[in-house]
Amino acid sequence: MDCQKHLFSIDPEISYLNNAYRGPLLKASENAALTDLGKMRNPQELQPSDFFTETEEVRGLFAQLISAETDEIAIIPSTSYGFASALSNWTDQKGQKAITVKDEFPSGYFAVKRWAEEHQSSLEVIGEDAELSWNDKILAAIDEHTALVLISSVHWMNGYIFDLEVIGAKCQKVGACFIVDGTQSVGAKPIDVKACKIDALICATYKWLLGPYSLGLAYFGEKFEGGKPLEESWMNRTNSRNFSELTNYRQEFLPKAHKFDVGESSHFILMPILKKSLEQILQWSTEEIQHYTSDLKKYLFESLELDLFHAQSSSNHLFALPLKLGLNPQVLKSELENEKVFVSVRGQSLRVSLHLYNDQRDIQRLVSVLEKS
Repeated sequence: MDCQKHLFSIDPEISYLNNAYRGPLLKASENAALTDLGKMRNPQELQPSDFFTETEEVRGLFAQLISAETDEIAIIPSTSYGFASALSNWTDQKGQKAITVKDEFPSGYFAVKRWAEEHQSSLEVIGEDAELSWNDKILAAIDEHTALVLISSVHWMNGYIFDLEVIGAKCQKVGACFIVDGTQSVGAKPIDVKACKIDALICATYKWLLGPYSLGLAYFGEKFEGGKPLEESWMNRTNSRNFSELTNYRQEFLPKAHKFDVGESSHFILMPILKKSLEQILQWSTEEIQHYTSDLKKYLFESLELDLFHAQSSSNHLFALPLKLGLNPQVLKSELENEKVFVSVRGQSLRVSLHLYNDQRDIQRLVSVLEKS
């Protein structure tokens, strides 16, 4: 695949190697938002179906991306909302334990910490180990006392790839609930929620799904079919599409994950952005995104004469870049930005995140600054 920068409005003078911070909008998504904004000028033209049609299309596109069913997808405003929806519906015997990983993103960490406290459970935080792989340490920790495992699909700071399929199988074996934050890989890396035995997959859309801020998507599996939503929205009821009969109150929810939708889930202006981005991602395919970013990552490591073998545990699209001893990553970040090269600092490392709008010229500009430091 060739570089896809022409599909974005990115300034041609910069090298944006920071998609994990915020994904840029596609030109097609910009146009879709403007078109929907124009529709809002004449709301008399809105039909009741307009409140639902695009959300159902987005559900279907996201379901296709993660190998799920359309009715298993919920529209949420944030990952914290998704975690709360899942965890408020997962009860287990008191005195058991929950598991997460060291330096998990705060939304996930605080959600699982609250769950453990409310259920009088211990919280085990699994860190890396020089002698045992991170995946093996997680697997060793999951036992018959484990009620819940909440981790990201790849670590948000360094791109470490968690073996979701093996971890999910272990969770299923012991009866633990497996919740995954897919924000930093879904849309850029293949995932199959069924094969990985994931019970809930929670994703913000403004990173690798190239969508808007304040909008998210979530998959809820069989464990949550009898669950209760966080709020009592009219939109997720079985008679919600008949506006003249809304006060003929219906207790019944729409099928499966629909009940977990946030109120006002239509998200006019924002939803068209997300729909266009999902369509484009599916057209590219996450397999192609990984192949393309793998070539760029390899080119970067070879240019810096770094050991690519030790980079294999991290994803192709997101990884921490080893720095020379004594380098201050914050100072280095400022030097890069002076040359219009954009990355993130996470911990004591530079976090580089690549997408299809990047090319070898971007890598060369990054390398040029690093070699001077």
